[in-house]
Amino acid sequence: MSKKKLTYINELEKFEGQSATLHGWVYNKRSSKSLIFIVLRDGTGLCQCIVNQADVSAEVWEAADSLSQESSVAITGKIIEDERSSSGYELHVTGVKVYQIAQEYPITPKEHGTEFLMENRHLWLRSQRQWAIMRIRNEIIFAIHKFFQDRGFIQMDAPIFTGNAVEGTSTLFETNYFDEKAYLTQSGQLYGEAMAMAHGKIYTFGPTFRAEKSKTRRHLTEVWMIEPEIAYYDLYMNMDLAEEMISFIVDRVLTRREQELETLGRDISKLQKVTNNFPRITYTEAIEMLKSDKMRDMLNDMETSRKEEDPKLRTEMAEIEKEHGQAKKGRKLQIEKRLREIRARLEEIEEDLRNIPVWRKSALEKQWGDDLGGSDETLLTMQFDTPIMVYGYPAEIKAFYMKHDPNDEKVALGVDMLAPEGYGEIIGGGQREESLDALLTRIKEHNLPEEAFKWYLDLRKFGSVPHSGFGLGLERTVAWICGLSHVRETIPFPRMLGRLYP
Repeated sequence: MSKKKLTYINELEKFEGQSATLHGWVYNKRSSKSLIFIVLRDGTGLCQCIVNQADVSAEVWEAADSLSQESSVAITGKIIEDERSSSGYELHVTGVKVYQIAQEYPITPKEHGTEFLMENRHLWLRSQRQWAIMRIRNEIIFAIHKFFQDRGFIQMDAPIFTGNAVEGTSTLFETNYFDEKAYLTQSGQLYGEAMAMAHGKIYTFGPTFRAEKSKTRRHLTEVWMIEPEIAYYDLYMNMDLAEEMISFIVDRVLTRREQELETLGRDISKLQKVTNNFPRITYTEAIEMLKSDKMRDMLNDMETSRKEEDPKLRTEMAEIEKEHGQAKKGRKLQIEKRLREIRARLEEIEEDLRNIPVWRKSALEKQWGDDLGGSDETLLTMQFDTPIMVYGYPAEIKAFYMKHDPNDEKVALGVDMLAPEGYGEIIGGGQREESLDALLTRIKEHNLPEEAFKWYLDLRKFGSVPHSGFGLGLERTVAWICGLSHVRETIPFPRMLGRLYP
């Protein structure tokens, strides 16, 4: 049995000065009269491979010269340290084995539209930006598991098929389950409560589904949720846990994914402010903030600033577009990069100018008892550098299983964590109702079928205890940490309204 091992780009320091073979795909290639420069990617990073015609056979030179973008190869050579390289090393080539010469690759360095890139998502994943996002997503997932496992939590799995709609069918995907109606789950929480009564502290990690016909930048129809549930926890212990988890995740990404954050152009100074002691405000305080003179002034200043920035950027764009035609290759690449940045910023400005009047109207007309919408969350988070926790929502707008405040029945012991920089809700949770009588009353008030919740009600008959939990949306968390404008880039194959391919 073979014990052969592959050598990867992210471990080249082990082979400095030695001969090694890298297996991967051609990310880029350029040639001069006697040199060929191949940028190879292998999934762990990029490495420049230099083919010197004087040092290789005619067959090796011909093989290297024949390579196209995304051709699959094995390249052998000596590993040399080079600080200018993204990997810190380069490979001086002695041999090239071609697995396949790729056909003309559809994704090129030129700018492509979003629709084209989404249609080619299976290939778009190979780009540097998407590579960085997926590795940060992986780091976040690992951090979540480590956080809970180190604290003695048990990972358990809630079913994806559920037999009841819980809170109505309008936002659920219905399916035929052996001639019975079934639904794709929106949350594993109810099942998580049952598991917590068996193990004390658990978390689930899996896909959930939302059938809202929404096309906002925060919305996907298939999202991954992390849902801890803990026996004997009250609302405030629950908030402490959520805060500790987010701080842990951000710190781990900053420590282990610096290169990927740099690739994305993420301003890490904003993430470095995310430590414990997140501001905690009541729902009532949030409503007062939205209706305040300070909020009105902030929106007016933002509108003025955007209107002033727009013509300046358009002037700059026109000037460098004129220069582009006469520029040399290196300068052209700089111009193209700047043009992409300007266009992206102009899109943000246009969106803000469309949104500000809507935000202003929503904020100033907000009344106690109204739910907080996405625009309200955006405005609230603009006041803070870290995530904030809004708690004590009106009971009427919360789910039937949310415990009411013993000191004020109009208030539910629920909490939302809102990410800064306008990213909005990433966590929702609270303390669950542990009283059987209270829960039966709520089920009737919400016109829900009691029979469908028989098993759930059993949890209140046999050793009921105070307990709490929350749900973290993975994709929104990835979007915030990476600084992305849309959640479609946060998951390998996003499912959105009108998007089921590839």
